[in-house]
Amino acid sequence: MISNPVKITDTTFRDAHQSLLATRLRMADMEPLAEEMDAVGFDSMEVWGGATFDAATRFLAEDPWERLRRFKRLMPNTPLMMLLRGQSLVGYRTYADDVVDAFVARSAGAGIDVFRVFDALNDPQNIQRAADAVRKNGKHLQLAVCYSVTEEGRLGGPIYNLDYFVERARLFQEMGADSICIKDMGGVMAPYDAYQLFTALKPVLDVPLQLHTHYTSGMASMTALKAIEAGVDVVDACLAPLALRTSQPAVEPIVVTLWRTERESGLDLQKLLRLGDRLEEVLPKYRADMESPKAAVIDVKVLSHQIPGGMASNLLSQLRETGALDRLDEVLEEIPRTRRELGYPPLVTPMSQMVGTQSVSNVLFGRYQMVSEQIKDYVNGLYGKPAAELDPGVVESVFQGDDSGAHPMSGRPADVLEPEMEAARAAIEHISSDEDDVLTYALYPTTGMSFLRIKHGLDPTPEEAKERDGAAARERQSMAVSTGPGPAGAPPRSANVRRFNVFVGDEFYRVEVDEARSDLAAGPDDSGGGGRVSASLTAPPVAAADETSIVAPLPGIVLHYSVEVGAQVKTGDPVVVLEAMKMENTLPSPVDGTVRAIPLQPGATVAKDDVLAVIGT
Repeated sequence: MISNPVKITDTTFRDAHQSLLATRLRMADMEPLAEEMDAVGFDSMEVWGGATFDAATRFLAEDPWERLRRFKRLMPNTPLMMLLRGQSLVGYRTYADDVVDAFVARSAGAGIDVFRVFDALNDPQNIQRAADAVRKNGKHLQLAVCYSVTEEGRLGGPIYNLDYFVERARLFQEMGADSICIKDMGGVMAPYDAYQLFTALKPVLDVPLQLHTHYTSGMASMTALKAIEAGVDVVDACLAPLALRTSQPAVEPIVVTLWRTERESGLDLQKLLRLGDRLEEVLPKYRADMESPKAAVIDVKVLSHQIPGGMASNLLSQLRETGALDRLDEVLEEIPRTRRELGYPPLVTPMSQMVGTQSVSNVLFGRYQMVSEQIKDYVNGLYGKPAAELDPGVVESVFQGDDSGAHPMSGRPADVLEPEMEAARAAIEHISSDEDDVLTYALYPTTGMSFLRIKHGLDPTPEEAKERDGAAARERQSMAVSTGPGPAGAPPRSANVRRFNVFVGDEFYRVEVDEARSDLAAGPDDSGGGGRVSASLTAPPVAAADETSIVAPLPGIVLHYSVEVGAQVKTGDPVVVLEAMKMENTLPSPVDGTVRAIPLQPGATVAKDDVLAVIGT
């Protein structure tokens, strides 16, 4: 007899494809499933937030606001949920209060019913404004406590122990939460730890309790079951084709497991199986995005590196583009060390990107030789208070060569920010006055502007953003493989190298073909809008004997230049800011001299080793 049915939030349209497909699932492939998903009876459906906003504008040329409104029209009977990164919203920095207020209000109006709000450091100061905005708009406020562990690998130790999580959950309930979520983004919550934690939380909370976990370590289904036995009210799961690996547990086995028990979900298994079959039909075109160098479905090393699912798929993609996929194991070993030095932050956006990107830089360029602006801001307290003290030696290394040095702040990070919405409106007034577009630009000034120019017909849709079939996807992946330096005297392999199998009679050869650079440089974008330009298809300036080039250390996007042609620079002066792996990196002048060439514009996409500036000595 069903006396206490467990409720299920479906994540197929958000975290599931974020975890396995680097958030590349297109609306055209979700839309045919949506109406039938609405009839299943899920407690809610997570369809927005997280990386979906960024990926839609940056990679798919799809308007995330329109996607949300279409979801709402197609699924009117199921509450729609989004993941909101507190004061960071759906971005990677702290935004001003007016942006938070406007974004929450617009999201509520466009169709979000449940806001799952979290902060990467579990810092209530970074949650309060968003929480207040959700309540002001009359929507369900779910506050999430990010789950993490230290070297013990289990619940306990001096930081992430039972008292810590109970205290955070109580505090978030006092902040007005309508429900509390324990968010295990790394899939590191052990089953009996889940039982202990939820058994302790249920008596002290008056609001429903939800579990979000990932299958990465192989424990998620067992963890969900033990949480259900301990009384958790809602669990997150997804359709089987996008389940397991770094994603969520599959919903179908949970439904069967609980059948004829007091916690039976009440969901129709046959409906779920039909939906899974339909989803299987659209996934082949994305299969290349799901490929991993590992054969194992699970990654038990996550208990050490704790990389969340969405970050894992992006990390593979980024290392592949950099031609450094063979150094993945080194990066995974570096991540726990970097995290420890930075005060054991929970690895969830934006901290997961910050720690992961810094770990990649530490492996490729030497420890803390290249430090993102976000890491500097974090060390200065602009992301909130870490769980533990930062390593003093690392703090010194982070600001080595930076005259400003470390200046840690106290108080709420957003209090030092000026309002941003009016400046955003002014920046795109020549394109649009729509509030959707203003917020898109406010969140992502560079990639957002590129998207808005595409949306409003000022720039064409890039080929890589157009929908593709499975064969094109496999070709795109093969073009992204780089295997390191070539023979002596040859130019370096770019991220566009392609491999071919060549058969001559009974003999077989594997050859690599890399398109030579064009001798024609792309012309300037005279619109002033930072159009989408691929630097990898332009001719690099030829440096004379008395010139030094600044090159891109990683693939990325040019955000802005700090100098103009003709400017005098000293060694260490900032020249260009490059966004690489979603982090901002200020590249300094390596010499004293005069800026002789700036071959690119803000918004240009660049490959590794593309020339960004030329300094004459």
